[in-house]
Amino acid sequence: MSAPGIPSESLTCRDVIGLLADYLESVLGQGQAERLEAHLAGCEPCRAYLSTYRRTRTLAAETGRVAMPEEMRDRLRRLLLEALAED
Repeated sequence: MSAPGIPSESLTCRDVIGLLADYLESVLGQGQAERLEAHLAGCEPCRAYLSTYRRTRTLAAETGRVAMPEEMRDRLRRLLLEALAED
């Protein structure tokens, strides 16, 4: 069964890019995954995009929360309080 708007015979590069998140989360149906993998096997640009996409997801997951500096937090608090006082 194909996804809405995606022909059953093959996927375009645009189709593949739209399905990458689901592919990496292993939520595509078997047929869709096979068609996506068939496209990737013959499309170097899409393989490069997938590699970059994977790396971006990995880096984003590894990035820890950065605490806002106390001075910035104080400035933001004052700014918000001033804005609320003006209303």
